[in-house]
Amino acid sequence: MSLKGYFASDNYSGVHPAVLDGILNSNAGSAIAYGEDAQTEEFQTLVTELFGANAVGFPVFNGTGANVIALQAVTPRWGAVVCANTAHVNLDEGGAPEKMAGLKLWNIDIPKADGKLTPDLIKQELRDVGFVHRAQQSVVTIANTTEYGTVYSPAEIREISKLCHDNGLALHLDGARLANAAAALGVSFREITTDVGVDILSLGGTKIGAMAAEAVVVLDSGTSIGSQAVNALPYLRKTSMQLPSKMRFISAQLVALFGQDQLALELAKNSNSMAKEMSIGLEAISRNYPELVALPISCEANAVFPIFDPRLTSELRKSWYFYDWDAPKNQIRLMSAWDTGSEQIQEFLKDVRETCESLSI
Repeated sequence: MSLKGYFASDNYSGVHPAVLDGILNSNAGSAIAYGEDAQTEEFQTLVTELFGANAVGFPVFNGTGANVIALQAVTPRWGAVVCANTAHVNLDEGGAPEKMAGLKLWNIDIPKADGKLTPDLIKQELRDVGFVHRAQQSVVTIANTTEYGTVYSPAEIREISKLCHDNGLALHLDGARLANAAAALGVSFREITTDVGVDILSLGGTKIGAMAAEAVVVLDSGTSIGSQAVNALPYLRKTSMQLPSKMRFISAQLVALFGQDQLALELAKNSNSMAKEMSIGLEAISRNYPELVALPISCEANAVFPIFDPRLTSELRKSWYFYDWDAPKNQIRLMSAWDTGSEQIQEFLKDVRETCESLSI
């Protein structure tokens, strides 16, 4: 039987037509390689418009590369990266931060199932400063949205950045789904990055409609942390194999998504609303079949994390593709994307309802 659809990841979605147009329009004649092109110049101008006059952007190929070189840029050789134990850099980068960059990841258990670090959780790990036998905490990394699809508010990020800066640490934000976070909060990109004290950002394009385009953004090159990062990143990008020779095609994708009409935000709004529709539908089913469907995590962006009876999961997998999230708990992850439509959501919910009915007979 052919599959009806995919809810495994927003990486499964296609490339937005505007991005393809941006690539095509950049494909006229020759241009200077390695970033000295009109499209990358336009992207740099856009970065200052989105994040502030002192922001500097560095286009790269993928999110893993963006995270690895961003963290390297603000971490000394003896330093450690403080992160949630559920963080993407800890669980889903294939060990790249350790293997490629030699970074010590100092991961913190999160007692709540929301994937969020808090100042109190971080404070517990700010110990043994100056003790030569311990890697020295140098940067905190958070993701917005988190791996649980939850969203940090500006106030929450500001509290973390204050703690970081009071203790001489940098703050990195993994923004693979930054557009989804901004859309969920109804704020600008700057309001959840530069304005709340984030030092360095991994800006995601691929999950929101790009073919393959991410960037590292230093948010304030005028600070000591920012100046250090801006000086280091050209070399880190090259040595980490993240320097595109034909950079104009990477930059063109980012300009198409984050340019004047901020297409990324509109696409994120659709993605978020589709996940919300999924969540509301599953909540209704759960009220009728609580023994088969549960929703322990609220939907804040474009991810839903239901717990399904294994029989329900097995039946749904005959027609739909999705990932396990916490297998021992029978929890799965359902992701919507920029191109997810209501018809697909309703078809999935129909299958869930019908399967629940048959299992309850």
